[in-house]
Amino acid sequence: MKLCDPEEARRVPGRRLRFGERFRFRCHPQIDCFNRCCRNLRLLLYPYDVLRLKGALAISSEEFLDRHAEIELAPGGLFPEVRLRMAENEERSCPFLGEAGCRVYPDRPDTCRSFPLEQGLLYEAATGRDEPVFFFRPPPFCRGPREPAEWTIETWRADQQAEVYHRMTVRWARLWRRFQENPWGREGPEGRRGRMAFMAAYNLDRFREFVFESSFLERFRLPPSVREAIGEDDEALLSFGLAWIEFFLWGEKNGPFRAAGPRA
Repeated sequence: MKLCDPEEARRVPGRRLRFGERFRFRCHPQIDCFNRCCRNLRLLLYPYDVLRLKGALAISSEEFLDRHAEIELAPGGLFPEVRLRMAENEERSCPFLGEAGCRVYPDRPDTCRSFPLEQGLLYEAATGRDEPVFFFRPPPFCRGPREPAEWTIETWRADQQAEVYHRMTVRWARLWRRFQENPWGREGPEGRRGRMAFMAAYNLDRFREFVFESSFLERFRLPPSVREAIGEDDEALLSFGLAWIEFFLWGEKNGPFRAAGPRA
C-alpha cells in the first residue's frame, strides 16, 4: 500500500487504472514465468495479512512474527515495518513457495492477492481526504498480460477474494499516515505507546491476553456481544485493536470504549 499525494501518484511507474477500465492478465502453471514473482521480495505484511497467515499455519501471532517476519524501524521512522522473511537460499524465495505453487494460497498476503495491481492511497492534504488508487505494474518478465482474460479492478478484486483485504489495508494505511505525525512524543515509537500500538495491530494473541487478563475490563465496560466476538474471532479483535489505537493515541470515540463506573 503506497501513500502518496497527487504529484507523487503521477510519478509512480506503471499504468494507473480507473474503476471500470480493463486490463489483460492470467497466471497459471502452464505459463513459463509461473512463480518467478515469488522470489527476491521485500514484501510488506499488513496486520490482516499476519492474522490470516498465522491462522493458516495454526500458530500464534507471536510465533509467526518470530519465525516468518523481519521487523525493522528505519532511521527516523515512526512505526516499524513488518516484512516477510525470505528463505535462506540463492533465490531468496518466499518461504511458502512449494513445487506446486503457493502453499498458503487461500490466505496469501494482500500484495500477492492484488498482483499484478498495486494499490495506493491518494491523500490530499488540503482537504484531508483520501481515495484508493490502483496501478497495473507486472514486472518485465511476466507473461500474464499476454493472456486473453480481461478484468477490471472490480472483477479482479472479486475473483481474488480481496475485498476484505483491501478494506483492512486501507484502514491500516490511514493509521500509518497518522503515525507520521509522531503521536509518541519524546518516548518515540519504541516506547510504551508505540509498543501498545504494535501489539494491538500485529500481535493479536498477546493483545487478547492484555484485554482479558489485565485490568482492561475493569477500566472499560464493553458490551457482552463485543466481549464474545473479540474473545473468539480474530477479525473482530483486529478491528477492535485498530479502534483501540485511535482511542488511546488520539482519544477518538469510534469504538466501544466506555469507562467503567465505580463499583457498588
